[in-house]
Amino acid sequence: MSMRFFIQGGTSLVRNEEAPADWMDADIMLSGTHIEKIEAPHRGHAAYPGTAFDATGLLVLPGIVDIHGDAFERQIQPRPGTFFSHDIALADTDRQLVSNGITTAFHGLTYSWEGGLRGREAALELLRQVTMQRKTSQADHRIHLRFENHHVDGFQDVLRWITAGKIDFLAFNEHLPSIAKQSAHPEKLAMYAERARCTPEIFMERLTHAQLRTAQVPSMTLALASACLSQHIPMASHDDRTCDDREHFHAMGVGISEFPKTQDALFTAMALDNLVVMGAPNVLLGGSHNGGLAAIDVIRSCMCDILASDYYYPSLLHAPFKLVRMGVCPLADAWRLVAENPAKALGLSDRGRLAIGYRADLVIVEVSATSSVRLVATIAGGKLAYCAEPQRMLSQRYLQQAA
Repeated sequence: MSMRFFIQGGTSLVRNEEAPADWMDADIMLSGTHIEKIEAPHRGHAAYPGTAFDATGLLVLPGIVDIHGDAFERQIQPRPGTFFSHDIALADTDRQLVSNGITTAFHGLTYSWEGGLRGREAALELLRQVTMQRKTSQADHRIHLRFENHHVDGFQDVLRWITAGKIDFLAFNEHLPSIAKQSAHPEKLAMYAERARCTPEIFMERLTHAQLRTAQVPSMTLALASACLSQHIPMASHDDRTCDDREHFHAMGVGISEFPKTQDALFTAMALDNLVVMGAPNVLLGGSHNGGLAAIDVIRSCMCDILASDYYYPSLLHAPFKLVRMGVCPLADAWRLVAENPAKALGLSDRGRLAIGYRADLVIVEVSATSSVRLVATIAGGKLAYCAEPQRMLSQRYLQQAA
């Protein structure tokens, strides 16, 4: 018999079949890893055969699906010159995820010609640790490979990883031009070299070597896109700047534009019916920290489909509520940006909604009169992964007495 867990008394964002998500007071029964039943609340506490959580006065929402988060890099290299093992870093990352309501995380693993933190050994170790710690992790950890287009030497690795089913999402990145420009400044060059775990001189040699491979980039990226299509792996292009950028990747079957940098790229993505990802930190900060588009404006114009944590995990929990405070959209629509839409874009048809048969990923929050939010509990795969108010847990004995 599957373990049962009950959420009682909350106001839940429920999605029934193909109907739009709507709010209802409900008791939600979880069986094993899935939602078994959603029903009108019982009077008092019902004598359910299992563990229950009293969500009275709280909102119950689908667990957050993070399509792109690379904050885990700070657990590996929290300060210049410090490198910690991936097992410790990933375990700590798991705790950060669930304490911010993220139940499915696509780790933005950058595989680059730079080396070091974004080199081959680091990539292999993260791939290994995600597989090894999957059974003990609270959140569902997956790999979003951020492939630097000029990393010709990594091409065969990526093909093998795609074929072996190690990659869940692939994004094409092109940071070489900006890195080359920034490397003219000694302080920036020192920063890049530190991340690459080499001297500035060696870093410049790596950069020059990558630049010399430019002619090989088009055929290589096309081959990787074809491999992803054959394995049904969703793909994105990162930081699209022009109409040509988006049209080029769209022609290769890349249907997601991640963080478009200009209105031209954004409008082209919309015209092609592509999905658009913006950063949740951008929402919280009121604009891009590096001169890109303002996510709030894009969302207000109904041109954003998905929000990602990018470099700051707490942003995904708080951004939807800021959108509500600013009158940009209702909470049901804002929450779709962090749960249902990313799940759908990534081919995860079993999550992102509170609906019968869906994966039991839920977040339970307290919302103030000013629409600020506090996470009270996270349930991931049917298990209580985070709880700020353990007094809300109701024992079987208490339930029987209260009935």
